[in-house]
Amino acid sequence: MGGHSHWSTIKRQKGASDAKRGQLFTKLAREVTIAAREGGGDPAMNPRLRLAVDKAREGNMPMDTIKRAIERGAGGGEGAAALQEITFEGYGPGGVAILVQTLTDNRNRTVSDLRTTLTRGGGTLGESGTVAWQFDSRGLIIIEPDGPDPEEVALLAIDAGAEDVRVEGNFVEVYTAPTDLDKVRKQLVEAGFNISSAELSMLPKNTMPLDEKAATHALKLLDQIEDLDDVQKVYSNADFPESVLMEYAAHPS
Repeated sequence: MGGHSHWSTIKRQKGASDAKRGQLFTKLAREVTIAAREGGGDPAMNPRLRLAVDKAREGNMPMDTIKRAIERGAGGGEGAAALQEITFEGYGPGGVAILVQTLTDNRNRTVSDLRTTLTRGGGTLGESGTVAWQFDSRGLIIIEPDGPDPEEVALLAIDAGAEDVRVEGNFVEVYTAPTDLDKVRKQLVEAGFNISSAELSMLPKNTMPLDEKAATHALKLLDQIEDLDDVQKVYSNADFPESVLMEYAAHPS
């Protein structure tokens, strides 16, 4: 689990380049829109929307853009109604399992883009159900490395209803049941901890260690999949060698 989570953390630290910021805003706005469509436009009454808005603000999306995305979803406009949430499954270099969550208004385009990217990157697109059973839905809260004692974080998080707490490098990762994510996040914020991110995640039940060559190819493929316009989130059960992650952190893709 840690290797893949570490990859996600490094991606956040590296941040989005200006060239990709427009694409990032599009993805964040889609999540806000779909959350408002599914649960209503009031973040106070819609935990998914509250998390989506928080993530959009973390990505420096203007509030006007966020409000328009909420209105588009809550109002049931044609653009919002056309969006579908589809999860795809496949395999990457070294046989790692890959789970891809998409928001799309054109399933055929998304399938074509994803299949092409996987094939070029040494992977394959699988049938529904081929790898999903290897993952569990969990809430994941990451606390920034600004000096909190992991033991203190763990005690507070467990008291708030967290299932597990782990230290990954300088970051503290808090795992919750999906339904407890918002509650635990609120209590950690109230306790004064600096939350880097809070989101629903798909965590592998077991990880697959990769050698350096396969790990390098897998990292590149995961990045390429994540860069596809219709892709919201990418998960894998890869366990990357520390040397490969350090190289990845030092050289932005």
